[in-house]
Amino acid sequence: MMPQRVRLQLDAATRHPTSIIGCQVRREPPDSTERYTRWINQLAPEQLLTQVFTSHGPTVVMPTWFCSRAWFSHVGPFDEGGQGVPEDLLLFYNHLRKGGGVVRVDRSLVLYRYHPDAATHSVLETTIWTHRVRFLEERVLPHWAAFTIWNAGRQGRRLYRSLSAGAQRKVVAFCDVDENKIRKGFYCYEDSKEAPKPRVPILHFRAARPPFVICVKLDLTGGEFEANLRSLNLQEGRDFLHFS
Repeated sequence: MMPQRVRLQLDAATRHPTSIIGCQVRREPPDSTERYTRWINQLAPEQLLTQVFTSHGPTVVMPTWFCSRAWFSHVGPFDEGGQGVPEDLLLFYNHLRKGGGVVRVDRSLVLYRYHPDAATHSVLETTIWTHRVRFLEERVLPHWAAFTIWNAGRQGRRLYRSLSAGAQRKVVAFCDVDENKIRKGFYCYEDSKEAPKPRVPILHFRAARPPFVICVKLDLTGGEFEANLRSLNLQEGRDFLHFS
């Protein structure tokens, strides 16, 4: 922890008494989790709220959290269910449910050490996925009459299958850039108990209509996906949300 951390975060917490205050981090070893570290440090202020659904988890990482005791008592406590419970994610979601904000001090104030035996590795990906889908359905999908899932591949289809029946009916299409998927024309949900089985169209992303739930990982395609998304001139949080 850098010596100026408490002063800077206390100042931010005084100005934002119902927010979790985070900060930028320096990773040790420096080359560990490079994509994740860039995400932690480079999110724009508004993305601290719009990107809360991704697999990265809280948009400010728990070792950097700072807030008043009164606000923590209002939101908390941590879920002490033991190994395998994503306690930081659950508290972060409860914080947002109660109207809390998220603020990051844009200074590198914490040395965030990576080690393979960290408790976070005991949390199953399927557990986190379930909480993320539930939070998406709770916070976003009730406000959308219909939406498109961006990614007709494995992750997009997994999201579709994980949704409640009511949310599935709001999915009007998948979209993609893969010509083979687009040429197929539709995704058939074979495990559905409905008759006939639901068939969801697969479109090129330029032919699809927002809002989008995006199931494409960021920072992995050499900028190609990000350029495609920018070309549509959409507003994050209103026209699309990142879920991967």
